[in-house]
Formats: sequence, structure tokens, C-alpha cells
Amino acid sequence: MNDVPDLAFFSLLARQPSLAAAAQALGITPPAVSRRLAALERRLGVRLLNRTTRRLSLTPEGERYLEDGEQILRDIERLERSLLDSRERPQGLLRINAGFGFGRRHLGPAISDFVREWPEVEVILHLSDRTLDLTEHALDIAIRFGPPPDARILARRIAPNRRLLCAAPAYLAARGMPQDPRELAAHDCIVIREHERAFNNWQLTDGNQQLTVKVRSPLAVNHGEIAVDWALAGHGIILRSEWDIAADLRSGRLLRVLPGWSGSAADIHALYPQRHLLSAKVRTFLDFLSRRFAGDPGSNSPW
Repeated sequence: MNDVPDLAFFSLLARQPSLAAAAQALGITPPAVSRRLAALERRLGVRLLNRTTRRLSLTPEGERYLEDGEQILRDIERLERSLLDSRERPQGLLRINAGFGFGRRHLGPAISDFVREWPEVEVILHLSDRTLDLTEHALDIAIRFGPPPDARILARRIAPNRRLLCAAPAYLAARGMPQDPRELAAHDCIVIREHERAFNNWQLTDGNQQLTVKVRSPLAVNHGEIAVDWALAGHGIILRSEWDIAADLRSGRLLRVLPGWSGSAADIHALYPQRHLLSAKVRTFLDFLSRRFAGDPGSNSPW
């Protein structure tokens, strides 16, 4: 009985012709119904029902308690149904954070297609050149390159990715093609300053060994697309995400440098807080991204 809210108990009781009928509907004894009703009336300080052995009738206070109480029960039912629906059907506001390059070039168009498919979802896309805390900025999803930074944050890999060394044909014709990673120190390298890391130390691997090369950087920027523009203009060698330079490699506007080497791990992950494990909007959007970005952007290319 203590598990039955007072409002629900009184609503059922008031709809029955007698205490005996109410007891039968509740699956308890008539004395138990009487005790529960008496306790409720003592707590409220008013009489809710006139009762005899044959019939029940509402007092004015009981009529008000029943009317307003049933409205509250309907509101609770509607709220719970809405929450259940949100688990099953994507809807509501989705807040997403990503970096400028991937966000503008790939994520923006993906969101455009997603909201056409799921019009009940509203999206705020916040692009930044620094990592934002999910909880502090009330984010639902953050797109990050490389391994997830914190084991306490849930992450889903949505696309494979490599960081590749490349340069414009004009630069390589003038300065020559490096044959060993250590030769990069003698070249002009375009670096991207982000995430407070040592921006001119490039972490490289050939799959068997890892090497850190300190490069000379006459040009540095905190925006990846500008760095790519400088590389296309022949200013030097760049280490950049394959997703950002795949089209330039396919067209020949950029060429791979040291093709046996690549940068540190750069797979694309979607990070999301624990509270969104059952959120339909988050789950559906992550499934959508995984399908859209399935495969390696350079898997069918000569580089």
C-alpha cells in the first residue's frame, strides 16, 4: 500500500461505490482501505469522503482533491510518456561540438541531411579550435580526432583516419622529396597550433617504430584549412588529417611525402556523456554518422 501514491489511491477509491468494492479493486482488505483513507485525511486535515457501509460520497474538499489530483496524475502520465517517446524516437535539441575543418567540410553537410530525415531534432553545432568540456558546455556530442582523452567519457569510433605528410608538387620540385623522417628538419613545414601541444614536434610511425621529429616552421596557424591552403600554395610540408586532404591528394594538388610514415593515431570518435546512453537523438545521430563515414577516405586511392 505504501507504494501506491495517495493521489492514485484516492482516485481509484472515489470511483468505487463502496469501501468493499475499493478493497476488491486494490486487492486488499476493507479495513486496510479504511486505515489508508483515515491516514490520508489526517495528513491533509480535512474529510474527503462521507462513507457508510453501503456507499461513499465526496465532500467538497474531496471533490477538489479528486479533480486537481487527477489532473496531476494526467500530467505525470503525459511526462512519463514523453520521456519514453524520447528514448524511442529522436526529438529535441542536440548540441554538437567539433573542430573547424571537419565541422565545416563534413559534419555540417551531414547534419543538414540528418535533420531532413529526423525533423523533430534541432541541432546547435558549435565549432571551436580548442577542446570543450562536455559537462561544462552542456554538450551532447563532441567529435574528436585520436584516442578518447578520458576513460570516464563514453566514445564511439565513427570513422578511420590517418594523419598524412604531404606537399604541393611545386614545393617538392624545388626542395626535393625527403627519403627519411629526419630529413624533415631541413624542410619548411607548416604546423597547426592546437590543444596546447608542442606544435612543432611531429609524432610519426611506420607501423613498427615511432619517431619524434622537431620541424622548422616558418608558418604556423591555429586553423587547419589555412594550413592546407598554404601547403597548396607551395609553402611547405604539412601533416594533416586524411579526411581534410583526400580530395587534394586525389586531384594531385598535393602529393604524399614519406608514404610509409603517418602521424599519431587519428581515428575519429564521437564522445558523449554517460547520461545519454539511452537517448534516441544521440543514438540515432551516432548511427547516422557511422553509416555516412564508413570506410577509409583514401581506401580506393593510389596514395
